[in-house]
Amino acid sequence: MKSLTLTSVAALALACGMLTSGAANAQSRDQIRIVGSSTVYPFTTAAAEQFGKGGQFKTPVVESTGTGGGFKLFCAGVGAGHPDASNASRAIKKSEYDDCKKNGVTDIVELKVGFDGIVIANSKKGPDFKVTRQQLFLALAKEVPGKDGKLAANPYKSWNDIDPSLPAEKIEVLGPPPTSGTRDAFLELVMEKGAEKVEAVAALKKADAKGFEKVWKTLREDGAYIDAGENDNLIVQKLEANPKAVGIFGYSFLEENASRIKGANVEGKAPTFEAIADGSYKVSRPLFVYFKKQHVGVIPGLKEFLAEYASDKAMGEEGYLAEKGLVPLPAAEAKKAEDAAKSLKTIDAPAS
Repeated sequence: MKSLTLTSVAALALACGMLTSGAANAQSRDQIRIVGSSTVYPFTTAAAEQFGKGGQFKTPVVESTGTGGGFKLFCAGVGAGHPDASNASRAIKKSEYDDCKKNGVTDIVELKVGFDGIVIANSKKGPDFKVTRQQLFLALAKEVPGKDGKLAANPYKSWNDIDPSLPAEKIEVLGPPPTSGTRDAFLELVMEKGAEKVEAVAALKKADAKGFEKVWKTLREDGAYIDAGENDNLIVQKLEANPKAVGIFGYSFLEENASRIKGANVEGKAPTFEAIADGSYKVSRPLFVYFKKQHVGVIPGLKEFLAEYASDKAMGEEGYLAEKGLVPLPAAEAKKAEDAAKSLKTIDAPAS
């Protein structure tokens, strides 16, 4: 008999591990399991449903756990008791990659699926918002410069306290929790960039980089910013119930609920498909799905599902995910992503 290849040995070990991992996992799964980002959830769900219609494999199960929560589950180990893929509204962090490696998740395939904008939105019954990232920082940071230039507890109660051009409404923002990739991206794309526009805080960046980072990463805890959980649809419902409140979530939810809510103009640009695609809407970020290569060949249909997701009919300009609000990658980048996915190219450890 020919000697087993390393790949065969790994697959055999995985299958054996699945069969001996306890009563709950006594049988190898016959259905793909995916966790992670609430923003990527509708796109992966659409791909899963399309995949299931093929009839060859069961429709994958997709759960919305948040990006950070998804990586914790994904990186916990290899075997039927652990997810096969994780949606993410940001790239995997080095700490998460290291956690995966420590737990035996050593071969990770990254699929960059497209772009999404982070929107600041409110009910169509509420006031129109035209804001800058500087104004958003001043509205939501726990500490901001006082009249003497020194940091103090945020005193702003209403939007027009920050600037007379803003609505005379109480600052009440429903946003994502710390486990959310949308929260991470909002902090980096809005709060950090806004802080750099505030003279006293920008000076702190040069004098004390860690102190500067703490300022833009720490949101108010006095009720002006409300942790609304991972369910973006729930935020939309709350905005309808309270037209004076503002919400933070992915562009796809604005697209899906355009008859009920409207997006704020940020630094002269409305959050539109075109503005996100050409980069003129500054609050945008790439979206990803991460797959366990070690589960390919053991969990039925995983390789085929990855190929479906990465295909032009899904991710392309005319693909069915664009209809869901996904902003497609440029053609050359999309081809590169598809080729990497089909060849099951694994990623190296990220720099940070």
